[in-house]
Amino acid sequence: MAKRIREKAAKRNAERDKRPQAIAKYIRMTPTKVRAVLDLIRGKDYFEAVGILQSTPRAACEPVLKVLESAGANAENNLNMSKNDLFVAECFANEGMTLKRYWYRSHGSADIITKRTCHITVILDEKKDATLVTSTEEKKPAKKQTKKAEAEKPAKAEKTAQEGGNE
Repeated sequence: MAKRIREKAAKRNAERDKRPQAIAKYIRMTPTKVRAVLDLIRGKDYFEAVGILQSTPRAACEPVLKVLESAGANAENNLNMSKNDLFVAECFANEGMTLKRYWYRSHGSADIITKRTCHITVILDEKKDATLVTSTEEKKPAKKQTKKAEAEKPAKAEKTAQEGGNE
């Protein structure tokens, strides 16, 4: 039988993610189409993300906007957070069940049509400082020039000077 049920439940609640989130399940749309829209809003401010979704002419924007607004409402009502301080920390679309339908063809054969579904999850978080979080990616450092590349630059400049510029 189960042992230490209350202790295990208390530990799970202590380790649980306390950020506001919303999930929409079994949305009749392929996850790849939804992921393209989610990439637009990842890391953006809450109101900026809402504006992007309202002005983007894609079918996946409607369910993503509903999930985003639901997560914002959860933050306000359940966790007493202000929407002004929120940004989209994580958002992803997982694959749901696939509905299989048949399309009858000639000579007694049939093709299978797969109608895909997805689960959309949006997790918001509060901004840590006054700066706006714009991207989850870190900036890459500039490439260092190799010794060979540095040696070639003066040599090319000398050749053009000897030739007399552009001829």
